[in-house]
Order: sequence, then C-alpha cells, then structure tokens
Amino acid sequence: MNILCNFQYHAPKTKAEVLDLLATIGDKSKMLAGGTDLIIMLKEKMMETENIINIADVEELAGVKFTDNGVEIGACTKIADIENSKELAVDYGVLTYAASQLGSYQVRTMATIGGNIAHCSPCGETTSPLVSLDADVVIESKRGQRVLKIEEFIVGNRANVLDSDEMITKFIIHAPAANSAARYGCIGLRNAMEIDAANMAVNLELEEDKKTIKNIKLVMGSVAPKPLVSEAVPALLVGKVLDDELIEKVGQAAMGEAKPITDVRATAEYRKEVVGALARRLTKEAYNKAMEA
Repeated sequence: MNILCNFQYHAPKTKAEVLDLLATIGDKSKMLAGGTDLIIMLKEKMMETENIINIADVEELAGVKFTDNGVEIGACTKIADIENSKELAVDYGVLTYAASQLGSYQVRTMATIGGNIAHCSPCGETTSPLVSLDADVVIESKRGQRVLKIEEFIVGNRANVLDSDEMITKFIIHAPAANSAARYGCIGLRNAMEIDAANMAVNLELEEDKKTIKNIKLVMGSVAPKPLVSEAVPALLVGKVLDDELIEKVGQAAMGEAKPITDVRATAEYRKEVVGALARRLTKEAYNKAMEA
C-alpha cells in the first residue's frame, strides 16, 4: 500500500505568505501546485518531506497577462488553461499545442506550468517551446527577485538552480519577432498518456525578404539531461535560403548533437532517428509559416 509520509500541511493564500514560509521552513518543504508529479513521487517513496506548502489557491500566481512587450504566465496557471487560450494561441501557438500534448486532459486540468518546468524532466512538454521562445523564468524569495532563461534554470535531470527559500512566480515570453514562426513536435509509444521518447521545438525568423534565415533556435527534449539547444543548426542555416539539401543537413546536424539514452520508452538509436525526422519536418514547417507571416 502506498502511504504518504507524515508531514505538516500549509495552505497560504498570498505570495507573501508563501515567501515567509519558504524563508523559515523552505529547506524542509515541498511545494504543491497541481501535485501530478509530487504526489506520485511521495507515494512511490522517491522522496519524503516534513512540510507541504500548497500554493494552488494563491490567485496572484496564476493567469495569463498580455503586455506591450509580450505575455506573462503565472507559475500556477493550469496546463489546460494554456492549451485552451485562444488569445495565447495567436502568437504562441507552439506553447498551446505543446500544452495539449501533456498527459491526459484530467492531468492537464491539475498540472501547472510552473510545476512542469520546476520538475525538470528531460521529456517535459512545455520546456522545449519555452526555451525556443527565449522565455524568462522569474524566481522570488524574501531576499529579492532574479530572472533567468529556462535553459539556465534547468541544470540536469530533475535538477534546477532554486534555493530552498525561492519559488517560481511567473514566466515572461517576449513578443515574437517579425517574419517568424515556431513549431513543436513529439514522438511517444502511443497517442495519449505517454511520456515523450523525444520532443523538439523550432523557432525560426526570416530577413525582410522572407526567404533568408535570420535566426533559428532548435531545442531538443528527452535526448539529454536538460534541454539541448542546437548550435550546429543555426551555424548551418543562418544567412541561407532553405532548400531540400539543407533540410537533409539539418536532420543530420541535429542527430549529431543529440545524446540520448536507451530506456523502457525507446533505444538511443531510435531517438536519434526521431530527432532527425523532427528537425527536418519542424524546420520546414516553421520556414514555410514564417514566409507567410
């Protein structure tokens, strides 16, 4: 029988109350937002804790807010709310689509974007698109605030830079560049309730001629301990007009950078092949869409 460890339960109602708790018991606590990862890990005895801090009812930590420079998404915003946001889908469809691929709908109505990122799973669905969009994560404590890129925040498999008295409060995504488009794709063992064998997001920007590639950010998930941002693909494509020969080279370049492992979901060899296929398809799709922007 899976029985949770004994712990003290805390239900703060404001961000200030959360930060007060973290300042005093943060090193002996776990944060609960949606609980879709935490509760399972507690039941499976993968971790124990003396305190649970439930932040699900802290209203100021949830919601989508559009600004003159882009959009801010609260850490406790539900994945389903991101998936179903028509306003968010206009400029950030790569994120809303990725959100729709996470687990089941029941899971998405509970899981939060902050939890998905803080869990730091190499196969996390929202990580690759956020990295491709050059998103910032805002971290707060009573000592102050700091802002990092997602790829700086995640340092390895289920490992990040949060100190015991810190929490994620929101994500900042800047307005998309002109003549740009982003695409996301993933491959798993089945069509629903699966954990990605590999995923990828591509964000591509064209010059004013809408043919020459100005910038591209290709991010691979589930093929390294943390999101893997390609260096070879931009070196290959920037300043070029995409053609079939370059598309093939993009796949080869991404495969060469991927560092997958073999596990119950896929072999390393299969993951490399998937990376090549995703890189070719998503780069071509993003390029064609950017030409229409």
